[in-house]
Amino acid sequence: MDRQHRVMGALVGSAVGDALGAPFEFGPPGAFSARFPTAARGSATEMRGGGSLGWEPGEFTDDTQMALLLAQSLVDDGGLDEAEVFVRFQRWAQAGPPDIGVQTSAVLGSGLPWDTAAAEHVRAGNRAAGNGSLMRATPAAVFFARAGQRASMDAARRISALTHGDPAAGEGCALFHEALRALLEGGDADEAIAAALPLVAEQHREKWARVCDPGWRPQDATESNGAVWPTLGSALWALRSSATFEEALRLVVDLGGDTDTLACVTGALAGARAGITGIPIRWTSVVHGRVPGFGDRVWELRDLQLLAAQLDGQRHLRLHEPAATRALPATEVTPGVWAADLDGARRSDRDFAVVSLCRTGGRFGHDVQRFAYLTDDDSNTELVTVLDDVLGDIAALRAEGRRVLVHCHAGASRTGLVLRAWLVREEGVSAREATERVAAVWPHLSTWNAAFTAALEELARGDG
Repeated sequence: MDRQHRVMGALVGSAVGDALGAPFEFGPPGAFSARFPTAARGSATEMRGGGSLGWEPGEFTDDTQMALLLAQSLVDDGGLDEAEVFVRFQRWAQAGPPDIGVQTSAVLGSGLPWDTAAAEHVRAGNRAAGNGSLMRATPAAVFFARAGQRASMDAARRISALTHGDPAAGEGCALFHEALRALLEGGDADEAIAAALPLVAEQHREKWARVCDPGWRPQDATESNGAVWPTLGSALWALRSSATFEEALRLVVDLGGDTDTLACVTGALAGARAGITGIPIRWTSVVHGRVPGFGDRVWELRDLQLLAAQLDGQRHLRLHEPAATRALPATEVTPGVWAADLDGARRSDRDFAVVSLCRTGGRFGHDVQRFAYLTDDDSNTELVTVLDDVLGDIAALRAEGRRVLVHCHAGASRTGLVLRAWLVREEGVSAREATERVAAVWPHLSTWNAAFTAALEELARGDG
């Protein structure tokens, strides 16, 4: 898998987990599965919003808000400037975010300098080993991953100490950095943590070794999962106990308690393992939020993807604005499933459920719009996974009686792949027959991409 897919998976996955877990925060165990016993792929998904703070569907919380502040500081400054990060955190806290941790609020509002505020909070006898520094650690873990083990762990401790004066919290962030660093390279999180434990401060090493041990389970925790130890321990447990991003997130949200942070941390690890294409598009397509104190900008999927690439060293990148297309009007290719190009889809009737297979420059305004990560070249290492996700959502939307409009930039190669794959899966026709039927109705079909043809044939054989 391409590293960029894993990097995007980590940052987007953390935000997705945050938004998915937020409505269940401080709720009982099993609430998620009780509400969603099976995958909700239609127009109403598991991203329902609500909760005690009335989150919008897909809206992320303070976990991601603080992560974005840290991420932008790292990108803008080209490195870690602790004083500057602290100022950003203070500005955010002063703007009155709807959700902010008690300890974080106290430290940022103390009026003390950045290098003493958290330490003084601990010296005053306050508990300080919460998960509030771990929840925002993903951007720094990505940014410092290429610097190596010691540099990454050191940065984790320094950033944690801005708000969490208990070194135990910093050691947890350091171990998280190492787990994510390994996953971004296609490695194993448990092996990375085992190698990093000798670098953990001696007074905290034994407890962290116990919590990170592969035999540890959430019921073994000695603190609530608002503390740093069970948060990381539960995330690692969910990673070991699942094969997919979706399974891992279901496991941790079902633990109850501090579900937004549990799912945020787990989402980063599971997202790095699965890559951006392994996160369900019904979740990534709606994740969004604002950062109080920093204008009215709404962060969406494309912003998070760009930021992930910038954190991984591509600081020169900017948001892609697609060129105009011919505005091919929506055409019904098979009952209930339509095709268009980018501008044709943008201008289509608002009652369409849109499946976008290219970069669009933003949302169109349709009630339902799904964004699939699919490039028109040979770099789609998880192509069958993407097709399975897209086709599953189309089937669910069609079952609701919705018209589904599929498009890419030119409406040619990627659009044609999904239309043909739909016929193969739903009607059991061969790849050749599917191609002929789509071409007869949609003459803009292009079959140049050999990787797409191979995936289609694999689907027709039943291998996918």
